[in-house]
Amino acid sequence: MNAVPALSIEEEALVVSQIREGRDRINAELSKVIVGQEDVIEQLLICLFAGGHCLITGAPGLAKTLLVRSVAQIFHLNFQRIQFTPDLMPADITGTEILEQDETGRRSLEFVPGPIFANVVLADEINRTPPKTQAALLEAMQEHQVTAAGRRYPLEEPFFVLATQNPIEMEGTYPLPEAQLDRFLFNVLIDYLPPADELAVVLRTTSEKPAPIEAIFTGEDVMRFHQAVRRVPIADEVAQYAVRLVGATRPGRDGTPGFINDWVSWGAGLRAAQTLVLGGKARALLAGRAHVNLDDMVSLAHPALRHRVLLSYRAEAEGVTIEDVIGRLIAETPKSVKS
Repeated sequence: MNAVPALSIEEEALVVSQIREGRDRINAELSKVIVGQEDVIEQLLICLFAGGHCLITGAPGLAKTLLVRSVAQIFHLNFQRIQFTPDLMPADITGTEILEQDETGRRSLEFVPGPIFANVVLADEINRTPPKTQAALLEAMQEHQVTAAGRRYPLEEPFFVLATQNPIEMEGTYPLPEAQLDRFLFNVLIDYLPPADELAVVLRTTSEKPAPIEAIFTGEDVMRFHQAVRRVPIADEVAQYAVRLVGATRPGRDGTPGFINDWVSWGAGLRAAQTLVLGGKARALLAGRAHVNLDDMVSLAHPALRHRVLLSYRAEAEGVTIEDVIGRLIAETPKSVKS
């Protein structure tokens, strides 16, 4: 898919209108197969519209794969699912070279692309494969290309990696290194449904099959959405709050809250502030607003920070969770700085 030309002012206005009107259509299509999980859906769409990758954490059977596949269908994107296992090799993801023979008998090595060559790649249970195989995703996620046998192969745009991990069964897993975790825009948590929603799922999935998901956008639309999101204005006060919030996660610095020094061994880096601002812009457009506000920063703090802040042994010993730390950080970080 070729790069989309820069948008004119008129085209940008049309794209913004398309995003605002499309939100209800997206919800209508997803409601055919997904019940509830409004926050999860919103955060996943923000990643898609902002052009970032997403880590999805949740127990088995919570429709993680179904949700990702359905979103890919709505946007008419090529979808590939890779089941990560302990014996998975890097070439099983990126592709490999095979020996081919033409009609003249001449032999040559030909590159056969792996499943990474798709628009939406679901890396299922990514923490069940060794670090060497996990690292095969790093170049693709950051550079949107694959290097094999010294040659570079660009990936088709738009390109998203949506990885899942099971937080319950940790035996035999390989935790993702911080450098790779930082490549994910959000870490989205999927929890169990309320009883009423769970009942609706049980009744729906044990009766007739749901109506098929209809595509309402294209890959070119997604590329234009990326441009429109980046042009959303943000006030200095809101951007400064994002930087203060992220800076407050770093222990041992002047002005760092005492509980951060006690409970955090490593804070979030620059990408966290970039994530809050870019995610806030996408959230504003999805909500029909033409600007980012402080509520966007607060709403996205948990998915933006929970995989970028490393708790200390003291926090673990005291039973303090990352959600506790982020919640207290939001409560104690001033929304504005008095002059």
